[in-house]
Amino acid sequence: MRILVIEDNPKLAEGIRKGLEVEGYATDIAVTAHDGESMAAGGVYDVIILDLMLPDQDGMTVCRNLRRMKVSTPILILTALSTTSNKIDGLNAGADDYLCKPFEFEELLARVRALMRRHQGMESTTLQFGRLEMDLLKRTVTFAGEKIKLSAREMALLEFMMRNKDRVLSRTTIGEKVWDTNFEASSNVIDVYVSSLRRKLAHVTDEPMIHTVIGMGYRFGAPELCEA
Repeated sequence: MRILVIEDNPKLAEGIRKGLEVEGYATDIAVTAHDGESMAAGGVYDVIILDLMLPDQDGMTVCRNLRRMKVSTPILILTALSTTSNKIDGLNAGADDYLCKPFEFEELLARVRALMRRHQGMESTTLQFGRLEMDLLKRTVTFAGEKIKLSAREMALLEFMMRNKDRVLSRTTIGEKVWDTNFEASSNVIDVYVSSLRRKLAHVTDEPMIHTVIGMGYRFGAPELCEA
């Protein structure tokens, strides 16, 4: 899952990015309203974290502009403005949630996850495929009750694949959603992580779940003929 942070405070933005990436979320940063609006309009993000006090334009205007452009990505506003009228203005501008500074990262993370679930129409906090289960809140993966230890990046990769079960995912798509919007398609990093993830799943089951679609990418789901 990919998150955009539009925040002009370098220390805060970097702290949020590091925290989100530890949790397995690919994160991009924009330090101006212009750059943030342009990046958000591309539609590759699952959540936008938006500061209201930006150097070139206020975040409220960015929020309104994105909604006018029919960008439906959930928007979480960050601001030191904490009055009820400020919150109402933000929600009326099209934001989905409002978090006042200073805040605890755990609360930010919980709100981001809630927005993702709401936007995806998920009532459950788990993803499941057969006996494989991912707890999205605890960030754990089990197979038939046996825990599988994954790195944050492996967790993000598996989550993206499970959310897109039976879809063929190109390396470019995986790279942009799990790694970086500027992901270099010629890199073999995705193949390395897919291989690692397959090995870890193979320790608990002989049921193949991640399949290579030659010349196209990878598919998560039940095996089909002509796939590796």
